[in-house]
Amino acid sequence: MSNFKTFLRSGHAPTLLASFLYFDFTFAIWVLNGAMAPFISETFNLSPAQKGFMISVPILAGALMRFPLGVLAQYIGRKNAAMAEMGLIVLALLFGYVFVDTHNEVLAMGVLLGIAGGSFGIALSLGSGWFPAKYKGLAMGIAGAGNSGTVLAVLFAPPLAARFGWQAVYGLAAITMVLPMIVMAVIAKEPPDIEHQSFREHIACLFEKDGWAFSLIYVITFGGFIGLANFLPTYFHDQFKVSKIEAGQLTMLATLMGSATRIVGGYVSDRWGGINALTGVLALVIVTLVICGTMGQNLAITTLLFMLCFASLGAGNGALFQLVPLRWPLTTAVAGSMIGELGALGGGFIPNAMGLSKQYSGSYFYGFAAFAALGVAVLVMMRVMQIRWTRTWAEKGGRARSTAMGEALVQHGNTNGSLSSQAR
Repeated sequence: MSNFKTFLRSGHAPTLLASFLYFDFTFAIWVLNGAMAPFISETFNLSPAQKGFMISVPILAGALMRFPLGVLAQYIGRKNAAMAEMGLIVLALLFGYVFVDTHNEVLAMGVLLGIAGGSFGIALSLGSGWFPAKYKGLAMGIAGAGNSGTVLAVLFAPPLAARFGWQAVYGLAAITMVLPMIVMAVIAKEPPDIEHQSFREHIACLFEKDGWAFSLIYVITFGGFIGLANFLPTYFHDQFKVSKIEAGQLTMLATLMGSATRIVGGYVSDRWGGINALTGVLALVIVTLVICGTMGQNLAITTLLFMLCFASLGAGNGALFQLVPLRWPLTTAVAGSMIGELGALGGGFIPNAMGLSKQYSGSYFYGFAAFAALGVAVLVMMRVMQIRWTRTWAEKGGRARSTAMGEALVQHGNTNGSLSSQAR
């Protein structure tokens, strides 16, 4: 407890709280269509492939929003960018409440829900910006635990949709955005970790191997989380014939684990290293996905396996973003948004793979197997690249460097993109 108090005193706790609420509520909005997918699919009599595509649209749109919002935050400030985004989300939800009545309009609404998916890089950078390097993993884990918004969506959206109609949920969700907007406006403060740089310097991580390597890891950890979280209500409803509300409750059990363990992943990574944590996480995700694909007739075991899988995915998200500020300490928001954008694009893979697998083979197994195979490839890549990482910007296992030389190496890599050449 005393260690946690020390952590809170080392930064600005009110800003961290505001960042958590901001990410929590925007994340809930982002996954609304996934939470209500059984209702929407029934309304328009969608095929499995159409269900997968409809669920993937907000994920893909949100992924594409992340990097532009991260760049914007560098110029107008993270707090201002968060306020502007939440205002746009309210307008998008009101559009959904008033105008969405057809399948094509649902797809258009999915694009607008993607605005909410762009909050990731801003929330984590705003929440962790006041904290020193040795606590950034935990700070980012707490802010990133806002992906518990998935729990809110799958728990409340289905019963509200059953009672008032799924279109009405958009309007009700617009009202809930008032709370994080007020909290952000009143208690959050812009962090001091700001450096004025050119646009080219902001996007330098796009031209580095490390940026793409981190993005591929995030395809598994976060892409897996958001993709499965959106698809599970449909999977439970179609595969096990549970009610739409029960499907949401079962999804809630799994996603709650992923949200809680994100903080654990950040804390463990601060102590033992993000690379070590990610190695264990990726291995566990691969195993659970393969087993889930073979347990399609046992609801209890499948639910427990998904809970374990989501716990691993959540811890992996926290572990990866313990490493980001170590690698890009001066452009954490933009680097995080770029990694978040490319990684979240991977989330669109799962609903489409599941839908196509079901439509053409009659089983979801090949969707699970395809994502597990991708996980194996990413794990091998990370274990190869970590050899260079621990020689340049991180301690063994992925812990923060405590020496001035380590900080100089990372700053030099951010401004000149020369870490790779140094390692060679």
